Amino acid sequence: MTIFHDQIGAVGAPAILTPEAQQSLWFLGALIHIRVDTSATGGRLAVIEHQAERGLASPLHRHRADDETFLVLEGELRVEVDGQARAAGAGAVAFLPRGLPHAFVVTSAQARYLTIHTPAGFDQFTVAAGTSVDQTGTTPNPAALAAMAAEYGIEILGQQ
Repeated sequence: MTIFHDQIGAVGAPAILTPEAQQSLWFLGALIHIRVDTSATGGRLAVIEHQAERGLASPLHRHRADDETFLVLEGELRVEVDGQARAAGAGAVAFLPRGLPHAFVVTSAQARYLTIHTPAGFDQFTVAAGTSVDQTGTTPNPAALAAMAAEYGIEILGQQ
């Protein structure tokens, strides 16, 4: 068995997470499932599955600390990054390096997609800003969302 070391020499522990160990919640109008969280990867990676309906959109924002990758499983998104918009249908991958302004909107009736965050941390923001699946999904007001996002290294630049 090969064990990989990170830059400071620590060995990462493997993680196998059953669906029961994963958290589900409402985040900005989408039902999300945090498939892999910060604690499972020592902060290296977070993977979130999103299920959303047409019109769900993120505000224009930028991540200061993490790269974000979208993998569209079903449906279609329009992804805007650094002022350029592109359609991303099932099977498409959009890599959004940290620091670049970006946003997205669901353009199909429904969409299911993964976001992968390296390093992790965005998952913690979703928990802070989200609501339980037992409650109706609500979105914090824009000022509160921007303040909360800033605590996690995310700068809200405007609405789509």
